[in-house]
Amino acid sequence: MNPHDIFTIANPKQFEKMALKVFRHQHENNAVYREFCDLLNVEKTVVKSLEAIPFLPIQFFKSRKVVSNNDPAQTTFTSSGTTGTITSQHHVTDLSLYTQSFRAAFSNFYGHIEDYAVLALLPSYLEREGSSLIYMVEDLIEGSQNEQSGFYLNNYDELITTLKTLDASGQNILLIGVTYALLDLIEKETFQLKNTIIMETGGMKGRRKEMIREELHQVLCQGFGVPTIHSEYGMTELLSQAYSFGDGLFECPNWMHILIRDPEDALSYVANGKNGGINVIDLANYNSCSFIATQDLGKKYSNNSFEVLGRFDHSDIRGCNLMVI
Repeated sequence: MNPHDIFTIANPKQFEKMALKVFRHQHENNAVYREFCDLLNVEKTVVKSLEAIPFLPIQFFKSRKVVSNNDPAQTTFTSSGTTGTITSQHHVTDLSLYTQSFRAAFSNFYGHIEDYAVLALLPSYLEREGSSLIYMVEDLIEGSQNEQSGFYLNNYDELITTLKTLDASGQNILLIGVTYALLDLIEKETFQLKNTIIMETGGMKGRRKEMIREELHQVLCQGFGVPTIHSEYGMTELLSQAYSFGDGLFECPNWMHILIRDPEDALSYVANGKNGGINVIDLANYNSCSFIATQDLGKKYSNNSFEVLGRFDHSDIRGCNLMVI
């Protein structure tokens, strides 16, 4: 199949059909994934539903080269990590899939990027190499074709002036920021924004005490003078993002799907509304692995929206002794 066909998916039936094709492709061409399937005694021919597909624990991106072809990597995205920790590496052999994925998802959820000025407050990402988020936001900034769009590092005063001026002029603005930096910004200045979307990408990065989402969003809403806080759910190991328009409820683009695994048994699933581990199907990961068992804890609802509740610690990961090989 042509991997770009994933962007034509229009309904769940098409998604399942395409996902099973991708599974067979990756089982045949991804040595790490096939080895994992073999250890679970899962044969390719018996997998005929999404729930039957094995999900590769996300930790494998830290220890193995997870690829489904022999093409050279056009880039390698890396996760952030504290000193001495092993970071994830996502070897991307076709960047056009990533570009099409984030452009199409943004357009589906927010409309034309040209309608926005994009202001990015992502210091912890900007200060290192290999961030997939920076790659995406750079493209959105360029695509906005607005001379006021750009990255801000420590120049908060300039950002405050630009944000207030643009918002007052009626310009639609997307301010995308790492959580601790958005909190730093509203400690310097409070706003009453009318035309701005505040999108947090999560993460205190050790700079601040962690806060529960409800408390965090309340503080940010008050500080920016906006009714809701938007969020982006993505990670180094994925080439697609889910978005939340508020209340912490995320929606996926049509080529991405969430399943919630049983925290006591990694190979089974819980009902809607129940807490468990987040498994992600990201068909844009055609050339790596599209079936990822994350370390995030969440719950899913009947309309396919989902919530991220936090992360498992190591003692919470049970039920699959193959999590690290």
